[in-house]
Amino acid sequence: MHAPVAAPITRSDTHSMADLPDDPALRARMQRLRIREEDLEEDFIRGSGAGGQKINKTSSTVVLRHVPSGLEVRCQRERSQSQNRLIARQELCDRLEAAFKTAQMEIQNDREKVRRQTRARPRGLKRRFVAGKRHRAGIKEGRGKVSGEE
Repeated sequence: MHAPVAAPITRSDTHSMADLPDDPALRARMQRLRIREEDLEEDFIRGSGAGGQKINKTSSTVVLRHVPSGLEVRCQRERSQSQNRLIARQELCDRLEAAFKTAQMEIQNDREKVRRQTRARPRGLKRRFVAGKRHRAGIKEGRGKVSGEE
């Protein structure tokens, strides 16, 4: 008989980018957005919806969480778990890009608002305002009571 050997404990659901089909565009996009594999939590659950026995037996749905931002993506588009992992990463990149763009637009809008509020008015602007007020006053002055009842 053989003595039991202490084997390292590994989780079967722990995957890395190395396990995924090679997609250089996705890797470059994740690097550009500063998304590291260490920042991602990935769970695999059974899907829902049509698919019969297959969907009830396999854990092909991918739940991908980006820990620093708190964003969560769930993908069960394909029957293949590896394809769903790629799609989930692409969706996560899409959502993070959208969040970055929204934040940048808010900052830009705030700067533009402050710039508009603090800039000096043109010199002729007051003259035009006053001329417009005089014109409207002249129109109103021309109105009178309707006579004919007395």
